[in-house]
Amino acid sequence: MTEQHFDIVIIGAGPGGYSTALRAAQLGKTVAMVERDNTLGGTCLNRGCIPSKALLTAAHSVENVRQAERMGINAALQSIDFGRLRDFRTSTVKTMTKGLAGLLSHRGVTVFPGAAPLQDGHEVHVAPSGGGTQVLRSIKAGIEEPVGSELTIAGDDIVLATGSRPMPLPDDPFSGALIDSTQALELDTFPSSAVIVGAGAVALEFASLWNASGCEVTLLIRKDRVLSSWEKRASMTLTRELKRRGVHVVTHTSVNHVDTGTNLGATVHYRQGDGGEERTAYGEVVLAAIGRMPNTDIDLFASNGIALDERGYVLTDVYGRTNVEGVWALGDITPGHALAHRAFEQGIAIAETIAGLDPKPVADETVPQVVFSFPEAASVGLTLGEAKARDTIVDPQETAYPMLSNSRMLMSGEGGSMTIVSGAMADAPDIPLVLGVHIVSPIASDLIAEAEQLVGNHVPLADAARLIHPHPTFSETFGEALLKADGRPLHTR
Repeated sequence: MTEQHFDIVIIGAGPGGYSTALRAAQLGKTVAMVERDNTLGGTCLNRGCIPSKALLTAAHSVENVRQAERMGINAALQSIDFGRLRDFRTSTVKTMTKGLAGLLSHRGVTVFPGAAPLQDGHEVHVAPSGGGTQVLRSIKAGIEEPVGSELTIAGDDIVLATGSRPMPLPDDPFSGALIDSTQALELDTFPSSAVIVGAGAVALEFASLWNASGCEVTLLIRKDRVLSSWEKRASMTLTRELKRRGVHVVTHTSVNHVDTGTNLGATVHYRQGDGGEERTAYGEVVLAAIGRMPNTDIDLFASNGIALDERGYVLTDVYGRTNVEGVWALGDITPGHALAHRAFEQGIAIAETIAGLDPKPVADETVPQVVFSFPEAASVGLTLGEAKARDTIVDPQETAYPMLSNSRMLMSGEGGSMTIVSGAMADAPDIPLVLGVHIVSPIASDLIAEAEQLVGNHVPLADAARLIHPHPTFSETFGEALLKADGRPLHTR
């Protein structure tokens, strides 16, 4: 059996895995990465963030055509060439995965395709992938070479980045027209009707995408609004906007059963409210988007004694250390926001910690959350309720800004909201800080970047309110909201 040794062995090549690899290699470590998928990049690059945003980019073009009449431009959508749309999605993914492979190669990271059982905490056994007879490795991007029928990789440190998968409904596995998000991305055409179960990012992005394409969308949610864990004004605004666009939002629902039957489509049996009569909703497809579950039910976790919480997430310290010496974990298998950019930062922190540096750990309250719905929603930091619950925060305040006071927002024809949460630390009660920002607007995904800088760097509210924003832009809404929060409103009361 062939054996090789590396400073760091990483299982999983998603954002967390490859960011660890890139930073560790940059710091002079020898790095191996094992990935069971045919391509690098994990769920985000291959089955999530990138292909879904490629389709949403196309859907925005459809939206622009429909908005044109409001502005006096006569245009019409003739048809959608689904073949070319598929090519646009796949080419985008292919370009990104090739770029990642090239970057890893440039940094000297060795990539092994295949499954990777872990033994004794520091040895990874790689078997041939895809029914082959030889274990392959890639040192140069796109060039694979055989290294033997079996291979053991030893690492001083092991980083687990095995990711997550869609969670099925409790009594209805994915089957037929009952699909998960990966299958939804692979549909040859947009459905004519769809039922979506869920109220999170995946559910809302597909609701927006399919609604823009002309699909009749029914959204079944458990609470009274989407994104119910978010700041209330933002979640209520987005719920209203989805309804205004024609998404049929059904609140306070509990799904009993999904009947996929023998014919095309599926029927969801659900109840609305406590003790309500059973109702049904039919869709050409039914998308279950109720969350994701960590890929920790594979043998390597139990066999190596890696501690998990009651939901199956790996328990770590703030730097990613597990209870097993020299074994680290990050990304979707750890508690917290299951977001690519969070995993990316975790990977950098782990690599730098292993290399002997002293990085700041990732603080979840500074991780921006974005939903690429129509309109977009974005959030970072604390809500007013969360700020009030902390003994360390003095005089928390909430400031709402009327988005339609902004000229660009008015031109867009969209509805939106912005909320600033501010408050002072108990040890500096006279210096209010920006503690949270919650936005619904056409470009909330871009606006939240500035907000993250203010929240993450603990910028005083008075200083933040003096930052100058160009006119006329959407970003002015942020500047105006900060002025209002600082007691100096300009274009609003």
